[in-house]
Amino acid sequence: MRYCHFILSLLFLMMTAMTGCAQDKQAATPSGSDSNSLLLKAAAANDTAVIKQLLAGKTNTEARDNKQRTALMIATYHHHTAAAALLTAAGADVNAQDDMLNSPFLYAGAEGYLDILQLCLKAGANYKVYNRYGGTALIPACERGHVEVVRTLLQDKTFPVDHVNRLGWTALLEAIILSNGGPAHVQIVQLLLDAGCKVNLADKDGITPLAHARQRGFKEIAGMLESAGAK
Repeated sequence: MRYCHFILSLLFLMMTAMTGCAQDKQAATPSGSDSNSLLLKAAAANDTAVIKQLLAGKTNTEARDNKQRTALMIATYHHHTAAAALLTAAGADVNAQDDMLNSPFLYAGAEGYLDILQLCLKAGANYKVYNRYGGTALIPACERGHVEVVRTLLQDKTFPVDHVNRLGWTALLEAIILSNGGPAHVQIVQLLLDAGCKVNLADKDGITPLAHARQRGFKEIAGMLESAGAK
């Protein structure tokens, strides 16, 4: 009898342990909404291990936080290239805009994040999605002196180099009006000229790029524009 009681007790303990493991495993598997939240947090922390685990399940890469940011948008804001690479490879939308009208592609261009910009270009960046100023990724890149971003964008001959934003400015105008005329902006103006930008496309007040360059005392840029046929 004692032996039978021992066996029964042992079986009971084994069944309890198995039930507990099953419950632990179930608890460790997040629900859809929980996994979405975890993905957003993992993107902010650049936690690639968690991102890989979540992407292997049914986590929605387009889930958004209260600022309408996707996991890829969050990773881009933090310049987390490893996280961004995993998310773009999983099909995350590089054109999804948040409540500031930033998208991963637009923000990477504006901030000079060349590595993430290249990921976005490979993943289907849409040149007709504009920022809150009605501009492309190129325009703020020119303003801020991000030479390699500008060079990369202009490698695609279909990029709208002469797009005009809501301020009435093209990439060339911003490279002059909002710059210090230094070496980076000299390079950018040359890249724009080489890309065939319209050198006489004036702002909404009718002031041309050459007139702006002269007003700001940017002699080198003014000379480049004149050589390109600017008036």
